[in-house]
Amino acid sequence: MKKYLVLVALVLSALVSSAQDNSKLIAAFGDSYAKEKQGKYSEAASALKAYYDASSYEINLRLGWLTYLQGQFSESLGYYNKAIELMPYAIEPKLGVVLPASALGNWDLVTSTYNKILSIDPNNTLVLYRMGYIFYEKKDYGQAYQYFEKVVNLYPFDHDSVLMLAWTNLKMGKTREAKILFNKALLYNPGDASAMEGLKLIK
Repeated sequence: MKKYLVLVALVLSALVSSAQDNSKLIAAFGDSYAKEKQGKYSEAASALKAYYDASSYEINLRLGWLTYLQGQFSESLGYYNKAIELMPYAIEPKLGVVLPASALGNWDLVTSTYNKILSIDPNNTLVLYRMGYIFYEKKDYGQAYQYFEKVVNLYPFDHDSVLMLAWTNLKMGKTREAKILFNKALLYNPGDASAMEGLKLIK
């Protein structure tokens, strides 16, 4: 009976300790959010670093964001990559990696990360659009077309994607298709300067 009571006491003690730890961590996250809203990114990060746990996905993800905001891009990559290790199929830390990677000009890492996301979520329209834009900027209009077209097929009235597909068609010499798409873009935003500029070039 005594052994049983001792075991119960130990379990209850562990539960109380865990609840207290959770309470402190929740308070630390609350403090971190408040400091971020004030633009105090270093203090926002410090609030969580005081409770850093390498096995915590949430802490690593949050610190990835806060160190990025401070311009600590290599450190940010470290936190985001740790979050990816902990949750390999999660999309959000991969989108996080792209932020410091692009700030560092590491476009190979950006595109490889986007491809990893698309292997998990082939219809991720945010990533499809960004990949299209990357190839458009590289003047690889054939590749850009494939990404923009997929987004437009999924969301036919998405203004930005319709507009970029219009410009891609125009760059590829497909003026008829471009004209139709520029006019569709104007249905969404009747005064759109980019769409009107495209139509002028066709005329």
